[in-house]
Amino acid sequence: MWTNSMLKQNGMANFTKNRWPCVVVCLILGIATGGGSGSVGSNVGRNAGGSSSNGSLDFNNIDWDVLIPIIMAVMAVLVVVLVIGLVLKIAVFAPLEVGCQRFFIVNRVQEKAQINNVAFGFKTNWKNIVKVMFFKNLYLFFWGLLCGIPAIIKGYSYRLVPYLLAENPDMTADEAITLSRQMMNGQKMNAFVYDLSFLGWILLSALTCGILYIFYVGPYKKCSDAELYTAIKETYNPQAVM
Repeated sequence: MWTNSMLKQNGMANFTKNRWPCVVVCLILGIATGGGSGSVGSNVGRNAGGSSSNGSLDFNNIDWDVLIPIIMAVMAVLVVVLVIGLVLKIAVFAPLEVGCQRFFIVNRVQEKAQINNVAFGFKTNWKNIVKVMFFKNLYLFFWGLLCGIPAIIKGYSYRLVPYLLAENPDMTADEAITLSRQMMNGQKMNAFVYDLSFLGWILLSALTCGILYIFYVGPYKKCSDAELYTAIKETYNPQAVM
């Protein structure tokens, strides 16, 4: 049975033997998993129009013929930005995430994995990888609407999907999601405790404005995450879920 200390010890060894490629790939993974989402805000219209002597907005002095086209143009721009972000998330960031996990898996067994492993998701059955990751993220989105514990549990249930695709890019969405769920059966709490073991490092990284995370904690954890996936895969017994 694996232990957190064993995973982290192996993860540190894999990180130190290939330090700078791990740092670069971890940065790419951060973009892939976080760069496709975000809030879009706008202060357009602040203090728009005239105001009366007592400071309240005077709608009678607003030139609606001018303001309405501006509002429509801003809305159109926001829609375009959101659509582009969604397309990037689905078609670029998702296979990039799989490729990054491929790098960390390969880095376990090779002396020095090459950064070009991050292109794996684009060179090997890209359409299927995009499809599987789309359904995985879609399911997580709907579970996220429930908030709280159910969303967290499902996040752990689907955690292994990118790793499974990194080794088996031809798996269907049903196969990858079901297998991830089965492999994480009985392991979700263990994985949660494993993640908590990095909490101190993450808090320390916050004190350095994220610099420590970029150059040390992030790649160290991602290498350890690959160890976690391998440990769960090696202890998985299909007969136990039948």
